[in-house]
Amino acid sequence: MNGHATNALGWMLDEVLKVPKARHAILLSADGMLRAHSQGIERDEAERQAAALSGLQSISRSTAEFCARETSPWQQTLVEFVDGYVFLVAAGAGAYLAVSAGQEVDMEAVTYSMHKLVDRLGKELTSPPRLNRAPGTPDASGTA
Repeated sequence: MNGHATNALGWMLDEVLKVPKARHAILLSADGMLRAHSQGIERDEAERQAAALSGLQSISRSTAEFCARETSPWQQTLVEFVDGYVFLVAAGAGAYLAVSAGQEVDMEAVTYSMHKLVDRLGKELTSPPRLNRAPGTPDASGTA
């Protein structure tokens, strides 16, 4: 996949960064593949973070029964550091939106902005599971 195709949604992620002290935003698939990234973060770094955040989401999801019951669906993870935060939210089937921000950020504004973006983009932010199919075999849409 070339850089343009991979980051076709990058400009939309920049919307979340209008919250003061928000730093970077990335869109990733459940398997840790980078789907898009905001301006200001290099592609290599965004790919590294996508892989790590996929693991973080998986670990977060596995702790559901600590909160309520094992089947309670995961919605959001927040990690706090001395210098800031990482927000990770569900962004459709098999897709996640992550935002990093400084310590002085309005956390509620970031979360609101992230959920507003997810709602607005709807199907654009979904990442269906990959299917292993032979080359030249049509997929569900009929394309080979």
